Amino acid sequence: TSGTTWRSKGAMLTHRNLASNAVTLAALWRFTAADVLIHALPVFHTHGLFVATNIVLATGGGMLFLPRLDARLILSLMPRATAMMGVPTFYTRLLKEPGLTREAAAGMRLFVSGSAPLLAETHREWRARTGHAILERYGMTETLITVSTRVDGQRRPGWVGLPLAHVETRLVENGKPLPHDGESVGDLHVRGPMMASGYLNRPDATAESWLPDGFFATGDVAVIDGDGMHRIVGRRATDLIKSGGFRIGAGEIETVLLAHPAVREVAVIGVPDDYLGQRIVAYVVGDQVADTELIEFVAGELSNHKRPREIRFVESLPRNAMGKVQKKLLREQYAALFSS
Repeated sequence: TSGTTWRSKGAMLTHRNLASNAVTLAALWRFTAADVLIHALPVFHTHGLFVATNIVLATGGGMLFLPRLDARLILSLMPRATAMMGVPTFYTRLLKEPGLTREAAAGMRLFVSGSAPLLAETHREWRARTGHAILERYGMTETLITVSTRVDGQRRPGWVGLPLAHVETRLVENGKPLPHDGESVGDLHVRGPMMASGYLNRPDATAESWLPDGFFATGDVAVIDGDGMHRIVGRRATDLIKSGGFRIGAGEIETVLLAHPAVREVAVIGVPDDYLGQRIVAYVVGDQVADTELIEFVAGELSNHKRPREIRFVESLPRNAMGKVQKKLLREQYAALFSS
């Protein structure tokens, strides 16, 4: 696993798990032997090692395998390719290239993004520049891909789609089911043939996540609308903030802050607060502006209780090998500031 919340664990995936997911995704995303995939993902993670590679192997297509992300090289390869899979940073990096145009992407039929949330702004800019809407999907090392936007379906920024064939999902809070109303935030559980059988040499962690009824507790919190579309709020341990009696998703606040011209990167966390339970703190990489400007910017877009109570400007955000922000480290850094 990528170790987003703590140390990485080994997920015991079988050939049956991998084959099931590859065949299902190939059909869903309409991959054939005529497809050629641009592959610049690392192969020490599920996205590059299994999702991208196995779909090509399952369909007999071609693959242009790059040793690393090289935006200009990817642009030069697009005339020879039909599809690309990447993480959000791939797309933001490519958007900086003036050569990214509708003409450059004319021969491509599919762009897929995963492993981290794709900003709505990136969605809009990519579509305006290339004429293509990026397809998002959701999964984990332990479950492979479980939810995806359809090739011929709606691609809604911020939403990752519908459950795959033979996959079931549910939202719960304290063991009770939550409505699919597009607003209720709950723990996301999944069940299907692509799930690993447990964690390697970790029976304690396995018992916590693999539930008696066959569902897997993802550790993510999400909302599901009336049509079954899923939106991932984030990790319960790092992205769900309980402040003033409200359940707040950090990602919603981060999306608003990233729309401010002074903000280049941001990570929102909850820290202990005697009055609120948790206080919302935003770590910002960008141009120094008044804290009140950013706080009021959020309050103007979201409910007042979702505004940050504190802004902390930093040079960079701690990230793991997949580029995911390590919010646990930010909380530890914040606690250390006031421990003395």
